[in-house]
Amino acid sequence: MRLFVALALPAAIKAQLAMLAGGIPGAKWVPPENYHLTLRFIGEVEGWQAQEVDDALANIRARPFELSLRGVGIFEKGGRINTLWVGVEKTEQLGFLQTKVETALQRIGLQPERKRFAPHVTLARTERAAPEKLITFVQAHNLFRAPPVAVEHFTLYSSRLGKDAAVYVPEVEYELA
Repeated sequence: MRLFVALALPAAIKAQLAMLAGGIPGAKWVPPENYHLTLRFIGEVEGWQAQEVDDALANIRARPFELSLRGVGIFEKGGRINTLWVGVEKTEQLGFLQTKVETALQRIGLQPERKRFAPHVTLARTERAAPEKLITFVQAHNLFRAPPVAVEHFTLYSSRLGKDAAVYVPEVEYELA
C-alpha cells in the first residue's frame, strides 16, 4: 500500500483551483479530484504497518482551524522547474498538526521526513513545460487568493498509480476537536 496523510479541500476550492489550470504546453495538470495539502508522504507499507499508521494517527489531538490558499509558485530540482503550486499560508495550527503527524509516524518506526514542510497544493507537474511560460504564469497569478477553508479533519489516503494520473482513495478521516 502506498500511503500519505493530507488535508482534503472542499469542492468549491477545487473548482476555483481548476480554473487556474491550462495554458502551458507540456504541463501535466493534476485532476481537480486529486487536489490536497500533503501533511506527510509515507510511501509503500505492508498491511500490518498500515494498521500501525492508522492507530498512531487516531491518537492525534488538535483543534480545528482555518486554512488560506494564496499565491502560486514553482519548485525546482536540479535547476529545472518540476512543479507548479498554489501556496498555503503557514499558521501555527497547521504547523502544530503537521508536527503531530510527523512525531506520531516516527514513534512507530517510520524514517523522519527529509524535506522541510512547505505547505502547498500541486497544480501541475512541469518537467516538459517551457520555463518562460511557467514564470509568466506565476507572475500572472501570484495574487491568487481563495476564501479561508475550515479544517475539521485530516485524512489518510492510499495512492494507486493509474494510466493517466494517480488515484487517491481516502481510507480514514481523523476528526479535529
